[in-house]
Amino acid sequence: MTRTICLTALLLALAGPALAHPDHEASGFLHPFTGIDHLLAMVGVGIWAAFLAVRKPAAALLVPAAFLAMMAVGAAAGFAGIKLPLVEAIILGSVFVFGGLSMTAVRLPAAAAMAVAGLFAFFHGYAHALEAPHTGAGTYILGFMAATTLLQAAGLGLGWAALRMLGDLGLRALGGAVLAGGAFVLIAQ
Repeated sequence: MTRTICLTALLLALAGPALAHPDHEASGFLHPFTGIDHLLAMVGVGIWAAFLAVRKPAAALLVPAAFLAMMAVGAAAGFAGIKLPLVEAIILGSVFVFGGLSMTAVRLPAAAAMAVAGLFAFFHGYAHALEAPHTGAGTYILGFMAATTLLQAAGLGLGWAALRMLGDLGLRALGGAVLAGGAFVLIAQ
C-alpha cells in the first residue's frame, strides 16, 4: 500500500508539467501550493487519515477520497455561480480542525471522518472554482485535483513515518505543526 501511494504521488508530480499548457491551465495544479491554508489543510487530511488507518486501514483511502469527491462537488457549486459566505474562514478553520484532530488523537468512525473531510473539502473546491481561469477550466480542475491528491499522499507518508518512528506522539506533533501553521496564517492576515 505504501509503495502504491508513493508511486501515485511520484506520477502526479511528474504529470504537473504536462498540465502546464498556456498560462492559466497550470494554475490549477499550482493553486493548492500557493495558499498555505490550502496546503496545510490537505496535508492535514493525510496526516489524520494515517492516524485513523492504524485501527481502520481503509481510512487511508476513504478519508482522502471523500475529500476529493466533495472538493469536486464544491467546485461545481462555484462554477454554477452559487454564492457562499465565510468561505475563507471555513478553509482556515479546516486547518485548525485537521491539525487538532491529529494532535488530540481523535478517532472517528470512517463514515464520520469522511463527512468531516467532505464538509471542509466542499469549501476548498468552491474556492478553487472561484479562482479558475475563464478558459481551460477542465485542465484547471484536473490540476487542483492532482495537486490535492499529491498533498494528501504527502500527509499520509509523513503520518506513517511519524507513527513508525515516534508512535502516536510523532503524529500528534505533526498535528501540532499543522495547528501552528494555521495560527501563523491567522496572524499574518
